[in-house]
Amino acid sequence: MPNESSSESMISVRRRLLSAALPDVAFDGWCADVFSTAVEKCELDPLIARAACPRGHLDLAVAFHREGDDDMCRILNERDLSHLRYSEKVAAAVVTRLEAVEHNKDAVRKGIALFSLPHLAPEGTRLLWGTADRIWSSLGDRSDDINWYSKRAILASVYASALLIWIRDFSESHSETAAFVDRRIGDVMRFESAKSKFRSSRVGSYFQETACARFFERVKAPRSSADDLPGRMKENSP
Repeated sequence: MPNESSSESMISVRRRLLSAALPDVAFDGWCADVFSTAVEKCELDPLIARAACPRGHLDLAVAFHREGDDDMCRILNERDLSHLRYSEKVAAAVVTRLEAVEHNKDAVRKGIALFSLPHLAPEGTRLLWGTADRIWSSLGDRSDDINWYSKRAILASVYASALLIWIRDFSESHSETAAFVDRRIGDVMRFESAKSKFRSSRVGSYFQETACARFFERVKAPRSSADDLPGRMKENSP
């Protein structure tokens, strides 16, 4: 089992490979040849490169996406969002995630093409889910029930659609994308408001007494990122 120092060294190797690969990705996409060229540029032993990226170019594409998530969280932590409404904070986080990869827009475009392949679509979905999770976590989301899942599922779809708009957006400061995100987040907030009103209504009160509602009440957020989806039941559930 690898120790902490060896894990850190593998992260360092991935970063070196990613940095070397990005100029070529813009032209050739995330492919095996780009990975091989990056290994040569870094003058790495191919075995070490494969230890850091067992799936080659695919692991580099995943690392690129997650670095964007890391950069977004860093930027959000440095910003004061206290003056914004909650919906505005969510919209700002989505736009910040896009801004984090502005200088590598071609690599993002190639990544969309890669993860649109049928056999890689599940990997792409996991990455979108991970981005939504990082956004909610950065904003201090404390939900621990089925809302934990609904929030991330909805925001992942918002980010995915915003990404497609952003790729084709040549307006100044990507104002068209920002306006699109504002509209979509507004739709989400109206949906959440409708849910709240439904719960407090007579029909909603009746629904909460049904077996279906009681089942959903038992769904909890994962204990950690290693837990399987869709979640776990309360420890004391009958």
